[in-house]
Amino acid sequence: MAKATDGLPFVSVLIPMRNEERYIGPCLRSLARQDYPRDRFEVLVMDGASTDRSRELAQNVAQSESLPLRLIDNPGRSTARGLNLGLREARGDVIVRVDAHTAVAPDFLTESVAALRETDADGVGGPIESVGEGLVGEAIALAMSSPFGVGNAHFRYSRETLYTDTVAFPAYHRKLFDEVGPFAEDIEYGEDDEFNYRLGDAGKKLLLTPRIRSTYFTRSSFAALFRQYLGYGRAKVEVLRRHPRRARLRQFVPAIFVGTLAALSALSLVCGASRRALAVVALSYLAASLAFSVRIASRRGWRYLPLLPAAFACLHVAYGIGFLWSLARTASNKTSTRPDFGEEVG
Repeated sequence: MAKATDGLPFVSVLIPMRNEERYIGPCLRSLARQDYPRDRFEVLVMDGASTDRSRELAQNVAQSESLPLRLIDNPGRSTARGLNLGLREARGDVIVRVDAHTAVAPDFLTESVAALRETDADGVGGPIESVGEGLVGEAIALAMSSPFGVGNAHFRYSRETLYTDTVAFPAYHRKLFDEVGPFAEDIEYGEDDEFNYRLGDAGKKLLLTPRIRSTYFTRSSFAALFRQYLGYGRAKVEVLRRHPRRARLRQFVPAIFVGTLAALSALSLVCGASRRALAVVALSYLAASLAFSVRIASRRGWRYLPLLPAAFACLHVAYGIGFLWSLARTASNKTSTRPDFGEEVG
């Protein structure tokens, strides 16, 4: 008689890590609780030269939970380089990418594999529940779960099943990497978008389904959030340079907003009309931010009301500054060339 696990694909879970001692334990314990057969998956943690106890904690969890884990050194430290190192070592027919800041549901692997097998999708993922630590972290999580905060990043708030451009913590058929190449190692913070756009350019489909569940632990301070979204903004320019057909007006809105504020601020030193225009733009944004903040606070708690506008500002201003900085750098470096990641990109 065939075993119940016969026919199930072997899954490789890739986790890039650097100095994640606060989160790697819960992440790995959530994988140890999977209802997917233990002998049908492996966990590869690519450590980017951590200087804290991340490696030790990962090894301790693997030993105590009998988790099939391999630690791989990632001297390059970047997320994409770590993922590519993991790809070279992975034995799975299905590749799943998970962040160390994440805890996944007990049926995460089961539902990911089922979605791949039951649909025509080439990659699948689910909506994430953003969770913050402390009052500021909780406000950040609420802002990151709002369309006003993150635009149409459906995986951050949607509970519908739909095909989309990108998903969080996806599961892919292994053969996709043979077809379109590995992750772009020179786009830190943007390697997921770039890879998923490459899939779309190759006619592949990505499915978002609420059956696949995970929890993402957000940054717990405005400074950390600002740095994170500064990186996202910087990366987006290069992603769009490689995939110009993916450009949408909404992707430029934070940069347009920041650029307008900067230009009007400079002009207001010599022009009264510019001062009035600056006031209109700033007050209009503040009104919109307050309106969404009140709406969220009325449902989730009024204690968040003073913090939500600051969280929204971090998301939008940091992204806009990063985008403009990278755009200016790209424009001034006309002799730059793109690295070779295959015909789809090169």
